[in-house]
Amino acid sequence: MTDSPTPAASSGAAVAPAGGHRTFLAVLVNTAAANVTTSFLWFALTFWVYLETRSVLATGIVGGAYMLLLAIFAMVFGSLVDRHRKHRVMVFSGVVTLTAFLLAGALWLAFPEAALLDLGGPWFWVFSGVILTGAVVENMRNIALSTTVTLLVPVERHANANGLVGTVQGLAFVVTSVFSGLSVGFLGMGWTLAIAIGLTLVALVHLSTIRIPEERPAAADEPGPLVDLRGAVRAVRAAPGLFALIVFSTFNNLIGGVYMALMDPYGLEIFSVQLWGVVLGVTATGFIIGGGLVAKFGLGKNPIRTMLWIVMAMGVLGAVFVLRDWWWLYAAGIWVYMALIPPVEAAEQTVIQKVVPFATQGRVFGFAAAFESAAAPVTSFLIAPIAQFLIIPYMDGVEGRATWGWLLGDGQSRGIALVFVVAGLIMVVVAALAFLTRSYRILSVQYRTAEVNADVADAAEGG
Repeated sequence: MTDSPTPAASSGAAVAPAGGHRTFLAVLVNTAAANVTTSFLWFALTFWVYLETRSVLATGIVGGAYMLLLAIFAMVFGSLVDRHRKHRVMVFSGVVTLTAFLLAGALWLAFPEAALLDLGGPWFWVFSGVILTGAVVENMRNIALSTTVTLLVPVERHANANGLVGTVQGLAFVVTSVFSGLSVGFLGMGWTLAIAIGLTLVALVHLSTIRIPEERPAAADEPGPLVDLRGAVRAVRAAPGLFALIVFSTFNNLIGGVYMALMDPYGLEIFSVQLWGVVLGVTATGFIIGGGLVAKFGLGKNPIRTMLWIVMAMGVLGAVFVLRDWWWLYAAGIWVYMALIPPVEAAEQTVIQKVVPFATQGRVFGFAAAFESAAAPVTSFLIAPIAQFLIIPYMDGVEGRATWGWLLGDGQSRGIALVFVVAGLIMVVVAALAFLTRSYRILSVQYRTAEVNADVADAAEGG
């Protein structure tokens, strides 16, 4: 498990090793397998909770807690990525996730299902929290994966590599969505948990066969706290306009929290759990198409501009795909929405990988993840009870249908539809205003002129 040293530039940028692209592909596939497993179990937990309790509030809290914990620990993960070799970080993440899933399995065997589904009792929250912990810690691998793009891939191919990440993640989402619904529907939560434990173990064994050539990170010898917030802030401020990009992505995630809280309940009102899993799997091919287009064509000369236009399109889509409770409209809207997610995520990653030195990228990615992940649970925690107790009853009543029937029709779940429409329109307005900001202009210039990791491209091309 010893990593071979590779010379590093004095600037702190990494030098890609020979055969770096092949190594990156191996790491990408392994990370995708780990993501499949945790997403498989996480989706299954969400489906199981809603089907057994029919509580939008419960699913909103569970989903929001996931994003909240990710926000809390993202800075820790980023600091660990900068202070340790990437392979060791990934192995540590895999071990913790496997341990958490084993503990959840023990809880399943120790208590009856009724006790684990009692929202008023402690064991539901303990059981969900243990699974949640394993899923959150697994995200440490995603931060490490983002830095391996800089380490192993030439700089001019970063956007394409990030698109490939989106493609693989989309493929993982397809598998996860389909089999989570089928597993919960036909096998139950117990066997679903057993499958997740087995797949986590397989991914960890495969990871032990991969070698990532990397020298000991310089940050490993630097004294500092476990959460290097000051170092992350310095790294972000060193790239003018980067903080504004993170703030915009954070706001985008505020809107994303609406979808996180309400998309599954809306879908499960239209489809059975087995069919809903299949629908998510089919529509998740949008991830593959969107990521594949980025992998093939990149993001253009200015990824930031590309991102803003796509976010505006996402807002328009979010405002129209639930105007009627037609299953085909909802499914088609989800497919297009998922196709637009990989370019947005790849744009932010590509900018960070170019303007931030490799030695501090883990902290910057962790800083960004902390901000952006904190946004979604805010709206998730807020919108779930508001929708459950105010908007849905209002739209089910005579006044709500009379006021909004011309726009939203007279089908079921019109309260959730109203929330989607308002959230989508807000997204369009904010993205349009971002084009007018000084930060957009400054960061666009910096992206075109930055050469902080230019030596990575030369070394990787030589390999």
